[in-house]
Amino acid sequence: MHWDDAPSESAFGFPSVPRILLQIFRCRGTERFFVALESARRLKLIDARGLRWLRRVLNSRGRDLVEFSRDTSDSGLESLLRLRLRPFGWDVRTQMWITGTGRVDLLIDGWLIVETDGREGHDSPSHRHKDLVRDANAAAWGYSTLRFDYAMVVYDWDLVERAIVGSLRSRR
Repeated sequence: MHWDDAPSESAFGFPSVPRILLQIFRCRGTERFFVALESARRLKLIDARGLRWLRRVLNSRGRDLVEFSRDTSDSGLESLLRLRLRPFGWDVRTQMWITGTGRVDLLIDGWLIVETDGREGHDSPSHRHKDLVRDANAAAWGYSTLRFDYAMVVYDWDLVERAIVGSLRSRR
C-alpha cells in the first residue's frame, strides 16, 4: 500500500495512472518507472495530458525519462534494454521490420538485431527452430543477431552489455 497526499481521482479510490507512475518513480527508481511508463504508453493508459502532468511534477531526471520514452516497445525487457543502452549513444530502434525476417525487438545502428526472448513464444523446439530460421534470414540480408532471455537482461546485464559492445566494435 502506498500513501500520498493526493485526492482520489475515482469513485473507488484508485489513483490515476500518471499518479501511480509518479509513485513508482519515487519509490521504485528510474528503471522500473521507465518500464512502467513505456508499458502505459504502449497500452494507451496515459495520454498527452497525463504526460504533461508527469513532466510538471517530476524532477529533471524523471522529465528526461518521459521525453526519452516511446510507445513502440513491445515488452518491458525491450524498454529496459533500450534504457540501459542509452549512454552509449547508438541508434537503437524498437519493433523494426527487417526484410526476410519480420519484426525484430531492437535494431542497433542499422545492422545489429537484438531479440529479448521471454519464455512464452520461444521455449518449445518448434519456436527455437523458427528463431533460428529468422536469424539465418537476417544474416543473409547482412544483419547480425544477438538473443537474450529475461534472466540475462535482468540478472546478468554485464554479460549482455559486453556481448553488444563487442559485436558493435567488431563491425567498426
